[in-house]
Amino acid sequence: MTPDHKMILYTRNWCGFCTLVTRTAATLGATIEERNIWQNRKWRQELIDGRGCATVPVLRRNCADGSSDWMPESGDIVRYLSEHYGKAGPPD
Repeated sequence: MTPDHKMILYTRNWCGFCTLVTRTAATLGATIEERNIWQNRKWRQELIDGRGCATVPVLRRNCADGSSDWMPESGDIVRYLSEHYGKAGPPD
């Protein structure tokens, strides 16, 4: 089962939780646009505008109807990806 919306993952360098999420997504074959907030100020500001802070990782899901939601915890993101893209656990 695959979601019917675009997913954007906000990350930064040297973030172990971000690495956990990106590796899980890759293992499961999930298509996620990654936005490193240390490489682009606009992406950092998007995150602050949407969440009120620049803590990462955060998964933003944009639906076809124009709505979006934000998922801020790496464990929740990994669980969501596993439920929607397969039953693999986090990578080693």
